[in-house]
Amino acid sequence: MADEEPKPLAHVPETILKKRKNNEEWAIKRREQLEQRKLRNKDNKKLNFKRAEQFIKEYRSKELDMSHMKRRLKSRPSTLVPERRLLFIVRISGGSGMHSNARKILHKLKLRTNYTGIFVKANEGLMDMLCRVEPYVTYGYPNLKSVKELVYKKGKGKIEDQMVPLTDNNIIEQALGSFGIILIEDLIHEISTGGPHFKEATNFLCPFKLNKPENGLQGKKMPFKDGGDSGNRGDDINELINKMN
Repeated sequence: MADEEPKPLAHVPETILKKRKNNEEWAIKRREQLEQRKLRNKDNKKLNFKRAEQFIKEYRSKELDMSHMKRRLKSRPSTLVPERRLLFIVRISGGSGMHSNARKILHKLKLRTNYTGIFVKANEGLMDMLCRVEPYVTYGYPNLKSVKELVYKKGKGKIEDQMVPLTDNNIIEQALGSFGIILIEDLIHEISTGGPHFKEATNFLCPFKLNKPENGLQGKKMPFKDGGDSGNRGDDINELINKMN
């Protein structure tokens, strides 16, 4: 019996072939997507765990900060207003571990960033605030030389919500002329002597942006009198101002 001829393969339309190919490509792509999703889920679990640890760490740090704040207030004597009322305050630290109450006080003092400084008159309310934020600030009694150098080198005034360098006496006269302060020397005198228009003068001045001293701060939150960086430096604030100016 003669061998039978093979039957020709059934014709498959081109549209069906394309559909099969698309289905195969889609299946491969789908497997890849599932594998990538598994990897992302695994990474997300690790990330979420790290975030949870970080949140717990920050929460504990803030609670500890609040606890220390209350302890400082309890141990503070009731009369701590310095005889020399002019103070210069510098913010030296503060981050994510800071309690919100401490952050609010620093913002109220216009010390929103590290290494900024302001002139203030000491009073009971101010000393209370400084006690609360002591680990984040240092302060002391600026002499006339320090006041002059800060105003001349770093001084900027606020004119219509704009920070303007004090390069022209017309700027000072425009802002403070109605108070008899028309020259930069008048401004320095008003601040250094705590004159009657001290508030208007310091409100006009923007917080001083200082340089981080190379060897002036050790990063210790303990009080200056105990070998740290924070708190009252007395006259030694002038040495720090010189390093940061």
